[in-house]
Amino acid sequence: MRSVRARAALGATLVVAVALVVAGLAVLAVLRGNLTDRAGLEAEVAAREAAGQLALGVPYAELELGDEETHPVQVTDEAGRVVAVSKDLEAISGTGTSRVVPGPSAPVPSPGDDDDDDDDDGGDPAGGEVSSDAPDFGNGTATVDGETADYRFATVEATTKKDVTLTVHAGAPLAAEQQAVDTVRTSMLTGLPVMLLVVAGVTWLVTRRALRPVEGIRRELAAITASEDLGRRVPEPDSRDEIARLARTTNETLTVLEGSVDRQRRFVADASHELRSPIASLRTQLEVGAAHPELLDVPGAVADTVRLQVLAADLLLLARLDAGERPGRTAVDLGALVREEVSQRAADRIPPEVSVEGTGALDVAGSRGQLARVVGNLLDNAQRHAGRSVGVSVRAERGDVLVEVSDDGAGVPEAQRERIFERFVRLDDARGRDEGGAGLGLAIARDVAARHGGTLTVGTAPDGGARFTLRLPGRTAAQEPGRTADDG
Repeated sequence: MRSVRARAALGATLVVAVALVVAGLAVLAVLRGNLTDRAGLEAEVAAREAAGQLALGVPYAELELGDEETHPVQVTDEAGRVVAVSKDLEAISGTGTSRVVPGPSAPVPSPGDDDDDDDDDGGDPAGGEVSSDAPDFGNGTATVDGETADYRFATVEATTKKDVTLTVHAGAPLAAEQQAVDTVRTSMLTGLPVMLLVVAGVTWLVTRRALRPVEGIRRELAAITASEDLGRRVPEPDSRDEIARLARTTNETLTVLEGSVDRQRRFVADASHELRSPIASLRTQLEVGAAHPELLDVPGAVADTVRLQVLAADLLLLARLDAGERPGRTAVDLGALVREEVSQRAADRIPPEVSVEGTGALDVAGSRGQLARVVGNLLDNAQRHAGRSVGVSVRAERGDVLVEVSDDGAGVPEAQRERIFERFVRLDDARGRDEGGAGLGLAIARDVAARHGGTLTVGTAPDGGARFTLRLPGRTAAQEPGRTADDG
């Protein structure tokens, strides 16, 4: 069953069906119990009336047993022999004995004998008594005047003036109880299917109405998939329920996805453009060299090859960062790393000057290779735009390690300070560059810094140039929960 509406309707119907069946059984049990107790009370009244007459010494043959058609009575003595039965009682069960014909028993009490005994014994003229104990109840059948029916029997004991203990079994019909229970059961069985159909129909309609916005969202997503137009958005209901939140989240996801796809397209376009120049230049030189070996510019070919290799390495690193690659957790001495990178540029046009401030720990957790790439990119950028000097400082500050690279160039306009960290962005007018830059160095540096739990910002140096500040959490802070170097 693939339909949510069908599953919801079926589930609700099953739950209601189980609830109604349980409730119906409980109602039938209570109804049957109440009617049975009522029949038992009637049987007890009839039994006590007969027992009272026996206690007063009324002869068996003269007993008045009330409505003998609806309350059959059977009286037995201590030996279990039947001594008296109600009129027209033809058969009985459930009273301990099925006999309905009185047999020989103890002397039948008579008024004359009672008076003599009272005088001789000097006893109490009211000598007989009826047991005050709660009667015993049981179900059985009785045939009265040819009709057999179910009865509720009450059993009461009585003691005559002759100290003879008799047991009286009196019954009350259960026909009313059975008829009432049957009527209620029939009504329930008749109404249950109708009730379940109503529940299923209402659940189906309510679920259909509730899921209508979901169907709209599905259709729009299907259209977006077919058209590949990520600029479209799914409809958002006016309600504030889960479906409305789902629609809003879906649109937010589509917005992020659209931006990601746009960035990817720009990245591919820019990468193609950047790769085209060195490849074309290298091809031209090789073709010229093949035709005229004496004209082959080997240094130029090597320079183009190196440029192409660096660009390919940058693109590969960006692809790995975009794929979510996490840096390692190796301890890296940032002070030593900066000195090493500076030493490799001692023969450059503008050798950078490095200063390490303070004696605190300068260790961070991360990838030494990626952090070296960040420092190297910052140094290359500073050297490319510096006039006469490049300064580098490393220091510890409140659990973080700061690396600052500054130059005395033209600086970065405040409005462009975030844009320069975008990929393939080069501010040619504000910060002239040579042909070696592809606009990826600062983007790579910021991505790597973020992957290490740090930040990279740009400001103004004291002499007016640009100052890039790399802030990374110290190794101790980086290992604390919630601020790991692997986050991101």
